[in-house]
Amino acid sequence: MPAPALLSATLALGFEQLVQWKYGTAGALGLLLFTVGLKAKSPAVSSVGAILLAVLLTGPAI
Repeated sequence: MPAPALLSATLALGFEQLVQWKYGTAGALGLLLFTVGLKAKSPAVSSVGAILLAVLLTGPAI
């Protein structure tokens, strides 16, 4: 049981570091808001996080 939890936590931290490295603090904030919104079942918070991530991802293309 601890092995899947450890693997999941490691992957989540790795993904968060990748987002922060590529998109900076705003990317980490967007990912945090999206994750907290999903866990708290708050559509408003998760939507703000998703919009922030979408703006960061499409920013250079626009």
